[in-house]
Amino acid sequence: MKIIQILPELNAGGVERGTLEVGKYLTDQGHQSIVISNGGRLVEQLKSEGSRHITLPVHKKRLSSLKQVKVLRRLFELEKPDIIHLRSRVPAWIAWLAWRKMDPATRPRLVTTVHGFYSVNSYSKIMTRGEAVICVSNSVKDYVLRNYPDVPADKLTVIHRGVAPSELKYGYEAPEEWQTEWYAVFPETQGRKLLTLPGRITRLKGHEDFLKVIAALKDTEYHGLIVGGAHPKKIEYLDEIKELARTMRVADKITFIGHRSDLPNILSISSIVFSLTQQPESFGRTTLEALALGKPVIGYDHGGVGEILDTLLPEGKISLGDTDAIVDRIKEWQHHPVKPAQTHPFTLQKMLSQTTALYQTLISSRR
Repeated sequence: MKIIQILPELNAGGVERGTLEVGKYLTDQGHQSIVISNGGRLVEQLKSEGSRHITLPVHKKRLSSLKQVKVLRRLFELEKPDIIHLRSRVPAWIAWLAWRKMDPATRPRLVTTVHGFYSVNSYSKIMTRGEAVICVSNSVKDYVLRNYPDVPADKLTVIHRGVAPSELKYGYEAPEEWQTEWYAVFPETQGRKLLTLPGRITRLKGHEDFLKVIAALKDTEYHGLIVGGAHPKKIEYLDEIKELARTMRVADKITFIGHRSDLPNILSISSIVFSLTQQPESFGRTTLEALALGKPVIGYDHGGVGEILDTLLPEGKISLGDTDAIVDRIKEWQHHPVKPAQTHPFTLQKMLSQTTALYQTLISSRR
């Protein structure tokens, strides 16, 4: 097979990571992988893993981007891919406009992935235009069926995102050298039971609920970690959260870690990890990573996080906004510790094999 994946840029994020994972798997299996984007820091890794990269400005939400329609059509006609896989709305519109004018009898087959709960409108509906549509969770599939009832249900395939057990080993412990360095930088965390909220600094991630939980825990053995960076536009909100921590008198029980590239190590020294998003996540990869390491997670029971917890640790599910129940659950687990299931269906290998199987089924199906 020859597969073209299209996305805005290759810098960071779940969509980007999935694109690289599929690209590497395709080339490892002897297929051809091409990725079209505006470029980014992950391009070199993509190329080193066997894919080709074509740089085109398919990332900007502006009318001038329509100039790329003819460029893409010529490219599709030249490359003759078996599959075009669209992963984001702006490049999806450009590519779809190019693809629909090609000969229906010979043009590539079209796949889209609905990666999130997009705003419901005609602009977002482009992600349902694939001949086959991948949904990254059952929650996303329900969202599509509920908001776009004219989309045939048999076009939708749920393929959960996945992690590699070889990279996130159950019971993993951070190296002693790393721990020594960590506690030298953050001595206030040593000897404490660490409650960790990972995720970028935005209002949707539930930082205020996390502070309420820390404030309600009078026991000094607990210490909160807020792990995640703030976009320059979100610095004001970060300052707001820090001020709230002072007002609630928990500033000495919270450490703001900032952006880190060693999250598995931080999760490994944590007692409990949290997912307190105020709106449902389409999947919840960080939740899965923590559970895969054997760490208990307490999360709001909605979206992909609810699905993951339902499978690996149902006791971790809490109704949205119920911080009292979170405090009760922490105290309960203090006396009766729990562990997530060691085996689970959310593996990288399963995601990759299901994706390539969908490609092959679509290629062999009637147009």
